[in-house]
Amino acid sequence: MMKDTILYGDCRDTLNNVINSSVQMCVTSPPYYGLRDYGGEDSQIGQEQTPEEYIKQLVDLFSVVRDKLKDDGVLWVNIGDSYYNYRSGKGQALPKQTVSKTNQDLPTKCNRRANKLKGYKEKDLIGIPWMLAFALRADGWYLRQDIIWHKPNPMPESVKDRCTKSHEYIFLLSKSKRYYYDNEAIKEPVKKDWGTRVRDNGKYHNEGTGLQPHTGLTKSYTTKNKRSVWSITNKPYKGAHFAVFPPDLIEPCILAGSERGDIILDPFMGSGTTALVAKSLGRHYIGCELHQQYDNLIKERLSNVTVKKPAQSTPNPLELLL
Repeated sequence: MMKDTILYGDCRDTLNNVINSSVQMCVTSPPYYGLRDYGGEDSQIGQEQTPEEYIKQLVDLFSVVRDKLKDDGVLWVNIGDSYYNYRSGKGQALPKQTVSKTNQDLPTKCNRRANKLKGYKEKDLIGIPWMLAFALRADGWYLRQDIIWHKPNPMPESVKDRCTKSHEYIFLLSKSKRYYYDNEAIKEPVKKDWGTRVRDNGKYHNEGTGLQPHTGLTKSYTTKNKRSVWSITNKPYKGAHFAVFPPDLIEPCILAGSERGDIILDPFMGSGTTALVAKSLGRHYIGCELHQQYDNLIKERLSNVTVKKPAQSTPNPLELLL
């Protein structure tokens, strides 16, 4: 069975080499619509003339990904949005981005498109993430959750008529109604122990916390189910792909969506962050990447990976007494 492999070339072609039903989960971040030209392909994903064409390309791609997943497999997809900015005679303008002073290899900014998009007004937020989510649902995926990736250090924007954008979406989708999801693996610590609930006049109250009374609860909780807003800082990697996937963003996806020894797929591997995190968590990986120039970088990053020991869950003291 194929594993721990990077397949170079267009993922729409190279995914055909992956055995169906062999992958437990996919986590990926496709090229954003109209943001960057990564070179080497006239028909690369993200360079379509309209958002609708872009969405169709992704739906078709993820249909192939679904075939590669096991029946209880899941897909985590991070996707950003774009604004429509058309000026007569100049074509469709594309998002402008600045980056921190690093030695990253920046792809060329996309050329302007000469076409005017129907149904979009000047300065409209296109809504790419939800267009994709609804299209994937219509194609047969189970749309299970939207997660907000909050960026404490967002890209600066020279805008004065709206807020600076500091978030992106991550969608959790599943192949089947019943799917693998380990919520215990990504539980968060509570900031304050909720305390032992003591019965008093027919009700339970949180002793010493000042919280309102509850009924029927007698346990003390030190962890909670992970919330759907994830605050994760972008951390550029010197010499890496322009859009580096933060390891801290990928880790909870892999922990919740797979077990040790499972295979993790990323059709847009870039500089290899998904492979790095998968290996560090005792998983295998399969990646697709358009440019073989990242091969040495990926090998260098993977050569320094230390496999983490499985997290040991701490039993709740009160539960030991029950």
